[in-house]
Amino acid sequence: MTTPSVQLYTVRDAMSDDVAGTIARVREIGYENVEPYAFQTNTAELAQALRENGVAAPSGHAAVIDATDPDAIFAAATELGMQTVIDPFIPTDRWQTAADAAWLADRVNELTVKAAGHGLRFGYHNHQWEFVNKVDGRPVYDLFVERLAPEVVLEVDTFWATVGGADAPAVLRALGDRVVAIHVKDGRVTGDIATALPSSESALVVPDALKAAFENQTPAGQGDVDVAAILAAAPQALRVVEFDAYKGDVFEGIAESLAWLRENDK
Repeated sequence: MTTPSVQLYTVRDAMSDDVAGTIARVREIGYENVEPYAFQTNTAELAQALRENGVAAPSGHAAVIDATDPDAIFAAATELGMQTVIDPFIPTDRWQTAADAAWLADRVNELTVKAAGHGLRFGYHNHQWEFVNKVDGRPVYDLFVERLAPEVVLEVDTFWATVGGADAPAVLRALGDRVVAIHVKDGRVTGDIATALPSSESALVVPDALKAAFENQTPAGQGDVDVAAILAAAPQALRVVEFDAYKGDVFEGIAESLAWLRENDK
């Protein structure tokens, strides 16, 4: 099993109050890796907290595709010791056509070259709409992937792929080693949230109207997602635990997911 990580957006409320204390608490739970988000906004503080707690950040999320200065983001990533930067979000209204998929793939290809200049890999993280939105009957995600350069990597959010109607293990097997990380999350998979996110949603913000649906997410192994099959389909991928929202104590939730992974991800 790869050493699991946790997406720090999961504990964003605690992070907003106390970065160092949150990182320390995550480490006490047993996580040796974290996946920061918007890390270019507080790089020095994050770097100190990681260093003081003996925690690594092999990957991180940042809105690079639309950034005016991607090099600044990549420089922050290298300062934090990352190997991979992932853009977490392009809204559904920009995933409607073959031309949309082509533009996004070309931009990701361009940024991958730029990232390589900093010694980094670059890629994209999906939600459900990349699978829900179809072009000639095919998920627009497929068109995007077909146009990517071989050097581009992917982080597959296995929960949202499942919600979007995809067979997540089959997707992972088809993508192969291009998948360097997966978001491990579980919960109720209901059709009413497959197309629920509006195009106006900004990255990293959960609309109030959807919080109830998001809070149906559960620790790994407690929901409808076949997490075991997902893990088996991507043995090479970094496991990144994440909750978009959680109705219990979120630190207890990430602890339960870590315990389940240690027991079941062989």
